[in-house]
Amino acid sequence: MSETTLSAAVQPPHTPKRAPHRHPLRTDVAYQPRSLAWPRKLASAITATDAVTIAVSLVVAQIARFGIEAVGLGARRIDIAYAIAGLGIGVLWMAALSALRSRERRIIGVGVAEYQRVANATLIAFGAVAIFAYLSGIDLARGYLGVALPVGLALLLIGRVLWRQALQALRRGGRCLTGAIVVGSTIDVERVVDALHRNLRAGYRPIAIALTDGDGDSVAHGDPVADRTARHETSARMRALPQIARDDLVEVSKRTRTRAVMIAGDLPGGRGAIRALGWDLENSKVELILVSRLTDVAGPRIHLRPVEGLPMVHVDLPQYSGFAHSVKRGLDLVLAGLALLLLAPLFAALAVAVRLDSEGPVLFRQQRVGAHGARFTMLKFRSMVVDAEALRDRIAADRDDGNGVLFKLRDDPRVTRVGRVLRAYSLDELPQLWNVLKGDMSLVGPRPPLPDEVERYEHRDGRRLLIKPGITGLWQVSGRSDLSWDESVKLDLYYVENWSVTSDLLILLRTVRAVLRRDGAY
Repeated sequence: MSETTLSAAVQPPHTPKRAPHRHPLRTDVAYQPRSLAWPRKLASAITATDAVTIAVSLVVAQIARFGIEAVGLGARRIDIAYAIAGLGIGVLWMAALSALRSRERRIIGVGVAEYQRVANATLIAFGAVAIFAYLSGIDLARGYLGVALPVGLALLLIGRVLWRQALQALRRGGRCLTGAIVVGSTIDVERVVDALHRNLRAGYRPIAIALTDGDGDSVAHGDPVADRTARHETSARMRALPQIARDDLVEVSKRTRTRAVMIAGDLPGGRGAIRALGWDLENSKVELILVSRLTDVAGPRIHLRPVEGLPMVHVDLPQYSGFAHSVKRGLDLVLAGLALLLLAPLFAALAVAVRLDSEGPVLFRQQRVGAHGARFTMLKFRSMVVDAEALRDRIAADRDDGNGVLFKLRDDPRVTRVGRVLRAYSLDELPQLWNVLKGDMSLVGPRPPLPDEVERYEHRDGRRLLIKPGITGLWQVSGRSDLSWDESVKLDLYYVENWSVTSDLLILLRTVRAVLRRDGAY
């Protein structure tokens, strides 16, 4: 990437007096590359992966239905016919993935839209095959299709997950990011800059700012959960970015080949100013992005209804009952039941290890608060000495590595030898599968709080109790004990208002990675 900078100073028409260190107008806006090669290369790599996984799934389906000899040199005529049919299905499958834009740059690496489009394309392709076979009278073996669909979908999703992880690793290293100029009031720009730095998955890197309120001071107090340290870090990021005048935004973006202009909040002049900015940026490679003030609202809940002269944005209100929750409960019953059966030998081994390591019961029982404030007894494998609760106050007086509300110690002396292993890999939480089966908990949900924590809840915190707590959740895959209290609450509230069956499945997959990496586990 070329690092050539603008040579001429940029001055706004009316510059208010400001301290020299508060966002002075600067000219070192970095030029962006003439062309972005990584989106094309990534799309090509994902296309190749999709083709390979589809081919593998169709071969597996043919072997499962007709045996290994179906793909050998001595294949029968019917096997050759299925190979030709498989080629047609594969072409249709790939076409459906392309038609539904499952490899679009804007959805790759972030959110659940990519996975949803892959699943929809798969269902559409197989639906079309079934309709064609019925209308043409072709007798396709149901076992063949019954194997190809789930195996292919699973392999496609795994491939997308692996490519997403590779993309995120590159972005953490500063690569595969799109430079963006952020425009808006100081508060809104600061919010967007901070979010882009924290969430590299979005794929954008702020390279300059253009403030519309003429105030270079940091004003981050609009976020009720932001603490002083966070405000200081955000202010430092703001000061490090070049500030350009709003009147020179178009010229600077074109001269530096900026790929994105983000409008944070409202602009002076309202929608007329946004429309004029869009006209000025026409015939360039710039994306014009409107950053909504609807924070903590997930994309699937937002719908644009383009009425002529009156574009309306509909926001679906959270629902805490109905069909989706019935599906969630059904998944809990099936997955928890299967897990209890399959993990029975592991349960027995862990129980023996806990009992041999220290005196006391194998299971630890503790009162927790569930949905709508109902209390229940949560089960865990005991990872501490028997009198751990009695020792807590004495230990807490010395130090606490928790987050102000939750008591945590990185090297808690109450934890047993086996307990450290259990906690490192979250094995102590496996008995909660029984809580899920009983209906007290869900596989995915907010963290199950203690009664004394609930007593200290503020009004907004109580919304965490609108749905069942979970064995895992956003809090576990995002840092667990390393999170501050405000961060934990914010993640739980986001989940409560935006959960979906798809997001639950993704969280379960991310939980496996978090457990193996032992993120925040102590």
